[in-house]
Amino acid sequence: MIDKRDHPAISKADGPGANGDPMGTPALTETVLWKGRPGLPVLTRTAFHLGSFAVYMAAMILLAVFFGNADSAIFLTGLAVFGAVVIQLIAWQCMRSTLYILTDVRLIMRIGMAVETRINIPLKHIKSADLNMRGREHGDIAVELGGERLLGYLLLWPHARPFHFARPQPMLRAVPEAQKVASILAEACAKYAPIEQNLTEVKERDASPAKPELGGVTA
Repeated sequence: MIDKRDHPAISKADGPGANGDPMGTPALTETVLWKGRPGLPVLTRTAFHLGSFAVYMAAMILLAVFFGNADSAIFLTGLAVFGAVVIQLIAWQCMRSTLYILTDVRLIMRIGMAVETRINIPLKHIKSADLNMRGREHGDIAVELGGERLLGYLLLWPHARPFHFARPQPMLRAVPEAQKVASILAEACAKYAPIEQNLTEVKERDASPAKPELGGVTA
């Protein structure tokens, strides 16, 4: 179903609407090149660190069992299950409240789990794009902004590149077909000025994942 207040290329099924807000709604004269939202399993693992939480809780439970403290082991098991459910619910809400839109003019991020926020990034302000693969298909794409424009880290989180606090970088989290999306972004930005596109090369694997190699590609 198409929201009449939105661009014709975007439907309600794609994600959160902008209710006609021009900051988050492509103009009718803009061409939507790509739209998408985070992949839930990858988002849960990479942005909300469910795997690290599970390993930590498993270690605590094993220690309790090793020292013969059955009550603590039972309590920690329940806490681990509860914590895992909470993390997955937060990740689901994050995915549900997110929509990334790339047009021939700008990058729009409709985000905000508690408070709706619309980030409007003109392509001419994007200095570089960095892709970090999170598997065979999904990846994170961080964009560095030129000039004096700064966005708040807390405003962007979790759609912000980790540990870049002084100059926060907006980041598209757990994007499907990430290499394709990064190329589309680079080509769109190149119409205004060439940008640097750093791609993480992921080699084909037979069994266990190999350590990715980082290479630079200029778009």
